[in-house]
Amino acid sequence: MVPDPGTGHRRDVETLSSRQVYANNWMTVREDAVRRPDGTDGIYGVIDKPTYALVIPRDGDRLHLVEQFRYPVRRRRWEFPAGTAPDRAEVDPADLAVQELEEETGLRAGRLELIGHLDVAPGMSSQTGTVWLATDLTAGPTRREATEQDMRAAWFTAQEFEAMAARGEITDSQSLAAYLLLTLHDRRRGA
Repeated sequence: MVPDPGTGHRRDVETLSSRQVYANNWMTVREDAVRRPDGTDGIYGVIDKPTYALVIPRDGDRLHLVEQFRYPVRRRRWEFPAGTAPDRAEVDPADLAVQELEEETGLRAGRLELIGHLDVAPGMSSQTGTVWLATDLTAGPTRREATEQDMRAAWFTAQEFEAMAARGEITDSQSLAAYLLLTLHDRRRGA
């Protein structure tokens, strides 16, 4: 970062203009003309999506994962339940966590605890997320969206989760980062 000659503080990238180049019900894509700290001009392409909630359902040493076909990578992927509100709406993160958990797994949490925050892909997206630990779980029916009709769900031990990650069977970056947040949370609690 280049220091501002007047204050000595670093200067961030300055947005000169912004235009939306694409939008649908889940995201917008914009192109920003920018000025870098050294004075050169450039552009950034940015994907804007609302804040998402990721939920780690845990029962003792077991973690509940969902698996579905992820079109952009053309593969089925195991991950923790997660999602955003429809129509790019911003929703209270705790409410969104409850909704995603019930929708994708049918589980209801007696206790829901915020354990961290994540940036999805800060080099290309403004989207951030909240990570929740759901415990005291009871089962109920799922309410999956049409895009989730192929979803499966299963319980795995923490050891199985780690083995799947080591074998490349869990590659979802948000789920892997959330597991690290869970590990740090447990360490702080002495679990």
